[in-house]
Amino acid sequence: MTPDEDQSDVELPDLSEETKAIPSDKPAEEQTDDSEDGTPKSATDLHAVYDVQVSVSAVLGKTHMEVSELLKLGRGAIVELDRKIGEAIDIYVNNRLVARGEVVVVEDRLGVTMTEIVKGGLT
Repeated sequence: MTPDEDQSDVELPDLSEETKAIPSDKPAEEQTDDSEDGTPKSATDLHAVYDVQVSVSAVLGKTHMEVSELLKLGRGAIVELDRKIGEAIDIYVNNRLVARGEVVVVEDRLGVTMTEIVKGGLT
């Protein structure tokens, strides 16, 4: 779905009824038991949310400054961040910290490789 398309026409499954376990061809070791009724869950259970768009941000670092300092910045000004070279960057999904990673160059663009998944999603 492109950003120009109207998203109000998206059909969503009825989740009011109890979801029945869908047989999976994955081995039992790859399935997790996260449901209340104890049925195994797998990645195929997420199919209903595959088209949901999320905002992903990679934060190189942060700094705090007064507005007067900000107004003095001009072209070519350097803003010192709170991270050191080689230190992991934070990866946020919908403003929630989900991982840490490293900056990489892919052809002529910047990218991020995830090196650590953050459990608990701290903000």
